[in-house]
Amino acid sequence: MQTVELKKVPLEAWDEDALKWEAIQRLGRSEEEGVVAQIDKRSLDARSKRPFYRIRVNVFNREEYHETPNFSDEFQDVSQARPIYIIGAGPAGYFAAMECISQGYKPIIIERGKDAQARRRDLRAIQQFGEVNPHSNYCFGEGGAGTYSDGKLYTRSHKRGNIFKAMKLLVEHGAKEDILIDAHPHIGSNKLPKIVANIRSSIESFGGEVRFDTYMTDLQWDDRGIHSIQVNGKEWIHDIKALILATGHSARDVYELLLCREVLIEPKPFALGVRIEHPQPIIDEIQYSQREREAGLPAASYKLVCQVKDRGVYSFCMCPGGLVVPAATAPGEIVVNGMSLSKRDSPYANSGTVVAVEEEDYQSFRKHGVLAGLAFQKSVEQKVFRAGDGSQKAPAQRLTDFVKGKVSADLPDSSYIPGLWSAELGSVLPKGIHERLVKAIRQFDQKMKGYYTHEAVVIATESRTSSPVRIPRDRKTYMHLQVKGLFPSGEGAGYAGGIISAALDGQNVAKAAVRYLKENLL
Repeated sequence: MQTVELKKVPLEAWDEDALKWEAIQRLGRSEEEGVVAQIDKRSLDARSKRPFYRIRVNVFNREEYHETPNFSDEFQDVSQARPIYIIGAGPAGYFAAMECISQGYKPIIIERGKDAQARRRDLRAIQQFGEVNPHSNYCFGEGGAGTYSDGKLYTRSHKRGNIFKAMKLLVEHGAKEDILIDAHPHIGSNKLPKIVANIRSSIESFGGEVRFDTYMTDLQWDDRGIHSIQVNGKEWIHDIKALILATGHSARDVYELLLCREVLIEPKPFALGVRIEHPQPIIDEIQYSQREREAGLPAASYKLVCQVKDRGVYSFCMCPGGLVVPAATAPGEIVVNGMSLSKRDSPYANSGTVVAVEEEDYQSFRKHGVLAGLAFQKSVEQKVFRAGDGSQKAPAQRLTDFVKGKVSADLPDSSYIPGLWSAELGSVLPKGIHERLVKAIRQFDQKMKGYYTHEAVVIATESRTSSPVRIPRDRKTYMHLQVKGLFPSGEGAGYAGGIISAALDGQNVAKAAVRYLKENLL
């Protein structure tokens, strides 16, 4: 195999077949010689006035070229196989289930929320009427928080598993093949529900089970390991030998249950702040030097980070051409998140802007022990809610007023459907968090001239960046340090931070669960 770098391809020159042919010619070869070209990577370089693609093409001799396999071809009938129970139908849970099927084990998935189609009604209820279903919302339900959290697939977790396999499985279930070559692949929250529904269909067609509207309310374990769970407060499931816990970063009742049942958990660093929304043309002008994007140029994004008073302050889950959505998981709290549809064609850009939380922030919550950070997180969300009118309207300030510390006389238009109300956010955010955000915004404007503008709006609260709790496990076996047969996984356990990293973790944990069952039960 030989690799050719095409370094300055104009946006309008994107033609896959033509670019493959160009790569072959650059090597002085021809298709008649029996060579095959394959585009391996595509990235956008927007640093110049005329943005362009950088493209990497692999050229093979025909005898060494092999078609990319379909990983779903490894799936086998597991209807009568030994079960592995999985709590949670998010990326970690669904990819763990697919790995179980590949390995010849039957996944039985317990999901507290609804399937992707039925879940839409609950999203409408929180958007339009401020009604929060604690089991079905933007965080809970088929596909987990990732289904309605933009659908970005970029990850740095290259050492954690086979990223290509995870991407290819998404393609095999309906995603566009572009995600296999793009440097920053993205699916979109309008496309993901169908893809996760297709994954469920695969799981069920090969003998796995997905049980919606079912949530774990108790568990039992002893020196031999996990053996029983209770669901919906009444039904017990016994003779469980392997349980994968993939409940996501907002399943607070699960942490409380584990603590009650003396299952070891520990506090974990997290971050808290706000979501900042700009008109997309402002970000385009800053990044591309053009307020009206030329054809083929995607909505511009950004990434910002700085240090303020020995703490990291950074942008998080940046959604170009996106929407701000209500992500509360219980009545009486205000939580916001961001998402983008596949075309990223909203007139707004938004990003979480958060501050690292340290123990000094929640000293007054020490009575909660290992759940002190969680209690602090919850208290901020509830304080923001109590300051409002009892709906899911979120408190907000123009960005310039946020820095100056004054209530905005009016607020700009926003993508946030429940609506905004004008507030001085320093009165509802923790003092240390607020002060650092104000100083960071001034620094961000030095890095992105034009970022600091009265046309931008600051919305509270961005608080679910990651779990404030970790469920500890052995690095090699992926099994809980204390409870045999219990395999913590994904964001909720503290081992992932996005769709693909959660998917990789789910695959790794499933393999570990299979190894455990083979070594101990066969």
